[in-house]
Amino acid sequence: MPADGSSTAPPEAPVILGRVSSAFGVLGWVRVVSFTDPPDNLLQYSPWLLGDGTRWRPVQCATGRPHGSGFIVQLREIASRDEAQALSGSLIAVPRTALPAPDDDEYYWRDLEGLRVVDTVGRSRGRVSHLFSNGAHDILVIRSDAEGPDLLVPFLRQFVPQVDLGAGQLVIDWQEPA
Repeated sequence: MPADGSSTAPPEAPVILGRVSSAFGVLGWVRVVSFTDPPDNLLQYSPWLLGDGTRWRPVQCATGRPHGSGFIVQLREIASRDEAQALSGSLIAVPRTALPAPDDDEYYWRDLEGLRVVDTVGRSRGRVSHLFSNGAHDILVIRSDAEGPDLLVPFLRQFVPQVDLGAGQLVIDWQEPA
């Protein structure tokens, strides 16, 4: 283990659930942004893994509460503003095994990222680069196999009629605007 107490990623990379945005106050609290739905689900998990996506440090969430558009959280291992400020920008993750299994026709974003994308006639359209929420629904960002802009497709059954995680592929029914 490195001298700073962090470790390298476990065999299965953890699932990112949020981000530390800044320090809060002088007693080591941090402001966090949740990527979970609903947002307060983030506070149900402990320990958290804080890191940059490749190196992780386990921390215990002692307490937290809503604050503004996010949350403020006290971590057991952090006692000063300087320590808290050093965590700014850190990703918050948990091991995949800490998450409940999704219901039928529900997916974790992470499971969709990297899938091959084909249209309803079998033509390759690229791969799922990432997803984001526009407030109304989730949006697939599909990186094209060819040169050109990314394709943005709402993750709704009418546009994504089939997801096959085992085959590593999803099907889209999408006509690009003229």
